[in-house]
Amino acid sequence: MIRVVESTKSRNVRPGPRQQRALEAMGVQIWVPRPGSRADFMSVPVPVPAAEIAPSPAMTPVPATAPDSMKAPAPFRSVPAGELSSAAAAWAELRAEVAACTRCVLHQTRIQTVFGTGSPNARWLVIGEAPGADEDREGEPFVGRAGQLLTEMLRAIGLSREQVFIANILKCRPPENRDPKPDEAKSCENYLQRQIDLIQPGLILAVGRIAAQHLLQVDTPIGKLRGHAHEFGPTRIPVVVTYHPAYLLRSPGQKARSWDDLCLARSIVAPV
Repeated sequence: MIRVVESTKSRNVRPGPRQQRALEAMGVQIWVPRPGSRADFMSVPVPVPAAEIAPSPAMTPVPATAPDSMKAPAPFRSVPAGELSSAAAAWAELRAEVAACTRCVLHQTRIQTVFGTGSPNARWLVIGEAPGADEDREGEPFVGRAGQLLTEMLRAIGLSREQVFIANILKCRPPENRDPKPDEAKSCENYLQRQIDLIQPGLILAVGRIAAQHLLQVDTPIGKLRGHAHEFGPTRIPVVVTYHPAYLLRSPGQKARSWDDLCLARSIVAPV
């Protein structure tokens, strides 16, 4: 069993004007109560104590974080001047390795690898499943319609794509956008781990079932994984699971739940 942090519901988070516009672009309607009403009082976030249960090897406890931590968010992790050149060299080496990779059969059908994009000092790391046709052509993750929706989702909580780092479980597109095979994910595992080690994110947003199950090493349905905070790796990075934007395009009625997930992630680690 896993100790969990309950999700902050969308009705308890009042977005600002810019966030409201982004939510409208996502197709999420947020009801705003009248000032002074009981509902307005209830909109004030209240930290929820976590339930006490034993951790599993893949998912370990995340303590609840008080909303006060969001009032004065910490800046992006800074890299000491002496380490700047070595960090840049490590990124360049890793990018070159990925570009030349032939570890699995996917290199035979790809146009190019999709390394990832964003800030190397980001507090949030967004991890999806695998590149699609648009990403394979452009060499950048989440650039099609699903990518546009992801951009709006990030904007809704005050983030631009440039402020996060976006990567995938796979660096090459599977033919016909099929699900990644276990050996393909295993071949890319070291690349993703090294990206995580270099970024040292404060939070991982796992986008979609496959990304979530691979990161957490479980086969639990995404509906049971989302709404709670998990942890990844020996440094116990908080992981929040949400639906893939491509799924939200097919099932727009689930967008409000993704907004809940984003609010949960923001309550754990302030985006900026």
